[in-house]
Amino acid sequence: MHWITRPGWPGNLLAIAAGALTTLSLAPFDFWPLALLSIGLLYLGLREVTPRQAMARGWCYGFGLFASGVSWVYVSIHDFGAAPPPLAGLLTLGFVAGLALFLALLGWLWVRTLRTPDAPLRNALAFAALWLAIDALRGWLLTGFPWLYVGYSQLDGPLAGLAPLGGVWLISFVLALSATLLAEAPRLFASKVQMTVATLVLILLWGGGLGLSGHPWTSPKGEPISVAAVQGNVAQSLKWDPKQLEMQLLLYRDMTFRSRPADLIVWPETAIPILKEHAEGYLTMMGRFALDRQAAMITGVPVRQPNAEGEVRYYNGLTATGDAQGTYLKQKLVPFGEYVPLQDLLRGLIAFFDLPMSDFARGNPGQALLQAKGYRIAPFICYEVVYPEFAASLAAQSDLLLTVSNDAWFGHSIGPLQHLQMAQMRALEAGRWMVRATNNGVTVLIDPRGQITERIPAFEEAVLYGEVTPMQGLTPYLRWRSWPLIVICALLLGWGMLRRRAA
Repeated sequence: MHWITRPGWPGNLLAIAAGALTTLSLAPFDFWPLALLSIGLLYLGLREVTPRQAMARGWCYGFGLFASGVSWVYVSIHDFGAAPPPLAGLLTLGFVAGLALFLALLGWLWVRTLRTPDAPLRNALAFAALWLAIDALRGWLLTGFPWLYVGYSQLDGPLAGLAPLGGVWLISFVLALSATLLAEAPRLFASKVQMTVATLVLILLWGGGLGLSGHPWTSPKGEPISVAAVQGNVAQSLKWDPKQLEMQLLLYRDMTFRSRPADLIVWPETAIPILKEHAEGYLTMMGRFALDRQAAMITGVPVRQPNAEGEVRYYNGLTATGDAQGTYLKQKLVPFGEYVPLQDLLRGLIAFFDLPMSDFARGNPGQALLQAKGYRIAPFICYEVVYPEFAASLAAQSDLLLTVSNDAWFGHSIGPLQHLQMAQMRALEAGRWMVRATNNGVTVLIDPRGQITERIPAFEEAVLYGEVTPMQGLTPYLRWRSWPLIVICALLLGWGMLRRRAA
């Protein structure tokens, strides 16, 4: 094992492989024990290195994680951004290398400020707290990229019952703590007290996850409502082509006219690919159709309106019609997809920086939820559903969750299934049903346990039918969010740093 823990290229190569194991623990592979192995190998790899060497090893781990887990970025840049393969590969490599810096920071901080010789239990607790702090930083800095959190691996694992308590954050913390305690097992055996405490902690956390699985934190608010979610399967190359506009409008109209009656009709993100002000007649027609069926209808449509300063801006939006009301403007935008950072410098360089509808503005926080059939619906447009805290803030006000997306940007990669897994976790955290309508898949209904109840195939033109039940009550995570865990991690990090200085 010494070659794993000591400096050198063998340990760095192993760190790259260890990072890739996390991807295999997530969708669509779902072999969750690899998450423990992945973190355990990184922890061991940081045992005997200097801070600078730890930074390099952490970066290697991050490179393996993101190179394997977000390779679909290449598909977006090359296939739909019209970048030649060498340039698309270079941009993807830069993206992956930049994200890996978060793990480089973890390695440096761990060795520089927290790692203590001969303190296995304290080390394990402090490392788990630092792991979670870096995850949180990655989900916030520069608008955040909260993708590939290890906690998602437990959606169907024994720790799923912890999600309503502390969200994906708590599960990630428990996985990091469990992996480090297992890695420290040989040294823990030297102290009967520490070994006993570590064993009790593992039993409590994993037993709690199993025992709480399926616990009904929320309850039905009313009778089930029927849903028809329309998946048009419009190719991304046609999505914003003006010549294809009429075809798309007729497609969604005709699929809806032919669909079975339902209480709630949902179209995906930008199903109407023109500004709302130019589609008022079309929306009025669809609203009358929905009212004739005593149905509510929600669709994605871009919106142009003045902001607080009176400047006219464009927004990625959702609007409700029929037995429904409200318009929602997306708050969490995709960098380079919906807005271009440093656009004065980047626009015009390559076609990828000039994608259609890549100049959206952020919607204001505090927007009212959508109303449909007398219920409050928390709306999430595509990327928004991957932000745990943001999603929880809207879910706590709602009776039902709705997410719409256009995952055609991902092509046939693993991206859409990773995206779906995160949406399932949001339903589990909130104890609420979720309707997920996408342009080309995966369109599903998700129950309050995070399980898919209805699903239609990806890359097919189809309508999903099923029932969802409005829910009431708050899970502990919706009520307290991540604050209890923040306090615990802050105390653990403070304790670890103080003991390190005293050592």
